[in-house]
Amino acid sequence: MLLSRVLSVRQVLARCARKSQPGCGLLHRTLSFSFARPQSLNSGEGSVQPTETGSAQSQYRDTVLLPRTEFPMKLTGQKLLDREEQIQKECGFAELYSWQRERKAKKEFCLHDGPPYANGDPHVGHALNKILKDIRNRFEMLRGRQVHYIPGWDCHGLPIELKALGEQDTSQLSPLQIRQKAREFAEGAIARQRAAFQRWGVMADWDQCYFTFDGTYEAAQLKVFLEMHNKGLVYQDYKPVYWSPSSRTALAEAELEYNPEHVSKAIYATFPLVTMPPKITSVEAGLESFSVLVWTTQPWTIPANQAVCFMPKAQYSVVKREDNGQLLLMATERTSSMAALLGTKLLSVATFTGSQLEGGMCKHPTIPDKHVPLLPANHVTMTKGTGLVHTAPAHGMDDYSVASQFKLPVECLVDEDGKFTEQAGPELHSLCVMTEGSAKVISMLKEGGALLMEQDCVHSYPYDWRTKQPVVIRPSKQWFINTASLKDKATDALQKVRILPESARGSLLAMLDRRTYWCISRQRSWGVPIPVFYHRESGDALINKHTVSHVAKLFKEKGSDCWWELPMETLLPADVLKKSKAGPVTDFIRGDDVLDIWFDSGASWAAVLEESDSRADAYVEGKDQIGGWFQSSLLTSVAVRNKAPYKSLVVHGFAVTEKGEKMSKSLGNVVDPDVVVNGGKDSSLPAYGADVLRWWVAESNVFTEVQIGPNALNSARDNINKLRNTLKFLLGNLHGFDPRAQAVDPKQMHYIDQYMLHLLREFSMKVTDGYSEFDSGRVIRTLQAFISRDLSSFYFSIIKDRLYCDPEESLGRRSCQTVLEEILDGVTRCIAPILPHLAEEVYLHAPGHEQGETLFKSGWIKSSSVWRRPGLEEAVEGGCAIRDTFLSSIPGKNAAEYNLTIAIEPGLLFELMESLQEEPTSSFSQLAELMMAAQVTLTSALPRDLPPDTLLKHGSFLINLEGGVIREETAFSIAVVPTSASRCPRCRRYTSQVTDCLCPRCQNLVTQTQ
Repeated sequence: MLLSRVLSVRQVLARCARKSQPGCGLLHRTLSFSFARPQSLNSGEGSVQPTETGSAQSQYRDTVLLPRTEFPMKLTGQKLLDREEQIQKECGFAELYSWQRERKAKKEFCLHDGPPYANGDPHVGHALNKILKDIRNRFEMLRGRQVHYIPGWDCHGLPIELKALGEQDTSQLSPLQIRQKAREFAEGAIARQRAAFQRWGVMADWDQCYFTFDGTYEAAQLKVFLEMHNKGLVYQDYKPVYWSPSSRTALAEAELEYNPEHVSKAIYATFPLVTMPPKITSVEAGLESFSVLVWTTQPWTIPANQAVCFMPKAQYSVVKREDNGQLLLMATERTSSMAALLGTKLLSVATFTGSQLEGGMCKHPTIPDKHVPLLPANHVTMTKGTGLVHTAPAHGMDDYSVASQFKLPVECLVDEDGKFTEQAGPELHSLCVMTEGSAKVISMLKEGGALLMEQDCVHSYPYDWRTKQPVVIRPSKQWFINTASLKDKATDALQKVRILPESARGSLLAMLDRRTYWCISRQRSWGVPIPVFYHRESGDALINKHTVSHVAKLFKEKGSDCWWELPMETLLPADVLKKSKAGPVTDFIRGDDVLDIWFDSGASWAAVLEESDSRADAYVEGKDQIGGWFQSSLLTSVAVRNKAPYKSLVVHGFAVTEKGEKMSKSLGNVVDPDVVVNGGKDSSLPAYGADVLRWWVAESNVFTEVQIGPNALNSARDNINKLRNTLKFLLGNLHGFDPRAQAVDPKQMHYIDQYMLHLLREFSMKVTDGYSEFDSGRVIRTLQAFISRDLSSFYFSIIKDRLYCDPEESLGRRSCQTVLEEILDGVTRCIAPILPHLAEEVYLHAPGHEQGETLFKSGWIKSSSVWRRPGLEEAVEGGCAIRDTFLSSIPGKNAAEYNLTIAIEPGLLFELMESLQEEPTSSFSQLAELMMAAQVTLTSALPRDLPPDTLLKHGSFLINLEGGVIREETAFSIAVVPTSASRCPRCRRYTSQVTDCLCPRCQNLVTQTQ
């Protein structure tokens, strides 16, 4: 039966040929073919649609080379998840990092991983950070560099300790018991986070990570501590620090969060003048009874007052209240504001400069018989208050500086729980300073007649970032790093660091400038012990290179638990004591403090980077690390090595909801990355897979807040599906093509194909630049523009006829396939850093490589300088300019239904067009293909006898060759008339002389294949 059908077709074709009517349409309408037709694309990327069985066109559908591929255009649900996990296994995702570390490479790229905190489940902030890093690492690996990337975790600290212990009473637990529970909690969090990072496709050796609780890491950290101590940068002192009553520990600036909605009781209090300043006594008379007016938002600090400060160069006035005659001293520029606040006129009695106030003494408002001085200070401002600052050295950083300068006592009246001590007096003892303590102080001021006014004040106030409770400033004996002596070196080092975005540099420098010292001791159990011993009687610290080196050695061998496990004789052996010129071991006790976790992570460069003098190419973290890891790493590295530990810093924003809101469990707006990838219990939460999550990261402007939600994720999924559509078209048209044996040399290609290689080369350079700048969003925009403008709207629409209807082995078709394979390869490698699962899936279907070979082991986009030929760009783009003029003359019409005449005066443009069409008139020239017209005539002048329905249009094209040496603008004219030819039932072009008969090209091909 099959053979008889073939024979009948041959007979019909023979009759058409004898009548010189190729492909005559007299074929019997009932003829039906049951040949298995190749799988075609359902996309808009140029699939040839089947016609009804029995029509003239249907007779030839099996002679058309339609796309064929098993690559699916869309994957959803469990199929998508299974495919991604299958790709990870088949393509060796788990072994890729180790493979690239073992290969030879001329250059290394080191991205040092800022350790995430091991205190919870993975969240979208982790996804944003880890995927952003992985995109860059995969790009660097693809282009031949050896990537150095060791994932790590920050494992110590109070948040872990608090979560591990829950509501358990810690007073009954030893430090080792607390540490064991904290370690177990951290290890569980690490396991969950690591599994998520692997599922997202993050490339690393997940069996070789770093942990800040590892003994080797701790030993390296102590080495940094020792070197800083040897240089005199580490010291112990009694000074004010941020203290968290809720955590019962000192905090560093980086461990604070500022609550802009904090409400304090602000007061205006009077300090009666008891000793007139010497410079005023002789000048002003009758002012003996005035009071100094101060303002504070922390009334609980009034009992600790030791002075009132003024600005030396400012103007101050003694004013008289019109309502009660009270005399008050305040800054002159604050009098109008105070008058409005008090609701009465303030009449100026005397005015003088601040420097004239020096030497005056005031009566303390809550402590009888105590007098405090008036002192000059540079920190006094005029933006709020009265221009006179109540000074309590124990409870303010600036206050402490004044106390140091003028030798004032630093008396702390607040204990570790944030309550008044017995020293504060019986009325205040045991009261919480932030609540009932403040209320009691206000009551005392009121009873003593010193309270002028109280009011609620909403302002920004520091909170403990872990417990979300307010902190206080109180003095404590702590260990510090003298950052003031490091600031200039750190600032100089930052000048050599590239920072993205550059606007973040100002924030870094500002934070460095504000930080005069860094409190590195914490009163907790879960951390790296500060290796210090104290004399039992004197309390003097024993710490030197011998003691610290010995402890570091023990930590490396046994871990820091040995600080509590080993006897003192082992921690402080006789030989160490001898070298330290210290007494017997029985004279000493071990210290209880642990190091700040920012010092833990800040020393990671010493523990992780391979060479002692090496610098990472990049640190990539969120903007919260400007005052955290970026800064602690900079300070420790500058202190030890006089240089920054990084060559570049990339500072990204936070992940927020699509409304721009911060995510919060209490608000129910948290986006869980596990649900994003694997789907939720609710059908409204589909499984997007890892690549959609990665696309979301790549597409976002990561230098601002990054929004995530259903709209962003659906958009990412749709964009990937559109990309799959293009990739399917490319794969389908490469069916049966082997580039290793059938590729066409660029010099033999059609000009349009050569031009596409030229565009591909430009595309690859733009993509490379985008990845190099940590701008994967630009990469995606470049990719989408290339696919939309250069491929779908231009090249794919032009080449369909050649691809589907030319002979399979023809030079024109192979030329086209060679370019399509290069495009497929380039686009696949372009997306690989962002979409590794999709890239490897495409590579499994792509021709031209051995089975088992993976994309990530085969390099970056391959392009050649040969692809840029002089004149090529101008020839095709000149033709495109004419094409645009042609298409604009027939808006909404099918170009294939028209004949086009192009008239160009003899010159360079005419010669370029002749290279696309040698004969005067053609339906199958490269120029006709570019114009997509039925027939193109190239001439130097339009004929005079044009049909009346001819459409005429004019244009010009500027040729710019040799970098502007050759410039020639040439005018052209076109004449457009409907074609009189019939539509070929095989190729559907209007190139047949008889209705329902094949055109000469198709007649030839069909005859040869029968």
